[in-house]
Amino acid sequence: MADTVVILTNRPSKVKNIYDIKLTNKKSPITNRECKEFNTYYKKIWENIDHHV
Repeated sequence: MADTVVILTNRPSKVKNIYDIKLTNKKSPITNRECKEFNTYYKKIWENIDHHV
């Protein structure tokens, strides 16, 4: 998990959203998934990604 996630729009790319990731008990990528905030960020980020190819 990055400290900052930037979501871009389709071409021409523009910044759609920026997430500053703040996790409690941040230790390693595996243990970060257990942080209470992880699922909230995960859901919000995937909702913002235009994943239609």
